[in-house]
Amino acid sequence: MSQSKKKKIVVVGGGTGTHTLLRGLKRYADKLDITAIVTMADSGGSTGRLRDEFGQLPVGDARMALVALSADVDSHDELLRELFLYRFSKGKGLNGHNFGNLLLTALTDILGSEVAAIDAASRILRVRGRVVPVTTDNVNLQATYDDGLVVVGEHEIDEPPESRHTSRITKLSLTPSATINPVATTAITEADMIILGPGDLYTSILANCVVDGFVDALLDSKAKLVYICNLMSRLGQTVGMQASEHVAEISRYTKRTPDFILINNSSFPDDLLARYAEEGNHPIENDCTGESGILVCSDLVSTEAVATIAGDVLKRSLIRHDSDKLASALLQIFD
Repeated sequence: MSQSKKKKIVVVGGGTGTHTLLRGLKRYADKLDITAIVTMADSGGSTGRLRDEFGQLPVGDARMALVALSADVDSHDELLRELFLYRFSKGKGLNGHNFGNLLLTALTDILGSEVAAIDAASRILRVRGRVVPVTTDNVNLQATYDDGLVVVGEHEIDEPPESRHTSRITKLSLTPSATINPVATTAITEADMIILGPGDLYTSILANCVVDGFVDALLDSKAKLVYICNLMSRLGQTVGMQASEHVAEISRYTKRTPDFILINNSSFPDDLLARYAEEGNHPIENDCTGESGILVCSDLVSTEAVATIAGDVLKRSLIRHDSDKLASALLQIFD
């Protein structure tokens, strides 16, 4: 990759997957101009509670991206990162809340907008890149299923009852409709590479793509479009779907076929696979033929154990991508 000019790279998503990828890309911030565009439809956990109580936009996905891109030069930086990730495990009213979410809520109240709060937090954390909300409109995610049922709310879609674990989403939308943040439009149209994922197909990735103006910006962009396929299925969203169906959904909603598709080709620990199987989940198999983009197949799995955080009530992935492996694979596409 040329050293003369930074490549503009845009990561679209939210949650743990985006956090993982940004951590890896940050190591190359001297070569990359990084922008994270994050969903504003979250309605679960600490974020959802604060959204309901304060009437502000959800800040959880922005917080995760900020922490991923934060400076990590010394112990002071590390303490700030730990503070933004700290989750209360006791205390009436505080139990389950994330300190970073509380701080962003307070900054929004002080500064008058979520965008200003994110910018202020970026300065506090000395972020190497930018975090941009995909929209500044207050919206909810809405899913229509193959049996005609309509469910409103990201949390309700992400944590479905057992009776809907194998249901398929036939249409994803926002209610009410939302308009893309102009800063996000500029980032997309000026990008050299746009990365979708990793993350839950509907609630983390496509939740951004259904914002009015997102697809238009993507079609106007000359950037290489990269899709990072999830490792495991998600109950109520992608059970029964393999890689080619994920790619087809990306193409259907974005009206662009990914130029590159990153798919893991390594195995997973048997004990973790057994735990996923007990819930009804399965690995995403690579059944792509190469007709929908250039396949990049590599070992992308993290070998680090996933630690459970006290006070966290949401279900988290046990099998995750590796930050450095993802970043390395993406930089090779630039070469």
